[in-house]
Amino acid sequence: MYVLVSPCIINPDLRARGITRQEDLGWYSRAVERCRRFGIEMIPLPCPETLYLGADREPGMFLDRLNTPEFASLLGNLEEEVRAIIRERGPPLCIIGVNSSPACGIDATWYGPAGSDEARRTGRGAFLSRFPDITAIDVTDFARYRVYLAAPLFSRAEKQYNISLFETLASHFFEVYLPQEVGDDSHHRDTKAHRDIFHRHLAALENTDIVVAVIDGADADSGTAWEMGYAYAHAIPVIAIRTDFRMAGHHEHVNLMLEQSALVVHSTDDLLGALKSPARTQPAHKY
Repeated sequence: MYVLVSPCIINPDLRARGITRQEDLGWYSRAVERCRRFGIEMIPLPCPETLYLGADREPGMFLDRLNTPEFASLLGNLEEEVRAIIRERGPPLCIIGVNSSPACGIDATWYGPAGSDEARRTGRGAFLSRFPDITAIDVTDFARYRVYLAAPLFSRAEKQYNISLFETLASHFFEVYLPQEVGDDSHHRDTKAHRDIFHRHLAALENTDIVVAVIDGADADSGTAWEMGYAYAHAIPVIAIRTDFRMAGHHEHVNLMLEQSALVVHSTDDLLGALKSPARTQPAHKY
């Protein structure tokens, strides 16, 4: 099992001069850590910009310096090198790219003259666009893999559903905190046990990347609602899954404060799509 990776994620010195922020290094480090955590081999792609312009280069747009027959020819040669790797090893889990890169952008790239309508273009960069058959994920999305699963946990059915979500997310290379595994869930808990459980959950929330919240039922569970509110207040993305067909109003599936503070999905597959799982079913490959 392996991923193809933009080489600057492993070696940031390959990036153009002065563009790498401390925040970027954090994303790169977390992406590498996710691969280590789940035993995913990282195979670096060649860096077309470094090969064409050199390592010590000023930032630039695609049209400024890369829109040449020579660069297109280089990309063709590099594509064949990568295809040879795929033929030998089988398809990768995904490609991890870096948004804004003229070569390795995923959702957007720096393309035309600064200040023009073409300065930033949606879609993949010039190199990664040669692999439309392979799922590609921006490094900032791949690096968000720590999930806090907020859900009601008071009945056997609720706990079993939470475990099934936990197992699904873990199989898609997410590290999941499952609150129902923390502490005694009987009526014998004392005040100290309550306080300890609260602080363990709080610490997990403070160290998570995404909250996945189960909001089935006539109204969302109060503890889940609190966890969603805490995450929203601390700029932690919240994805809420609701499989319940009942509506809270003409335009609301659930309480509007919860719905407006989260992305609401209605199936496990939609949840995995919103999480940008690297293990989702991919289109047919061509080699």
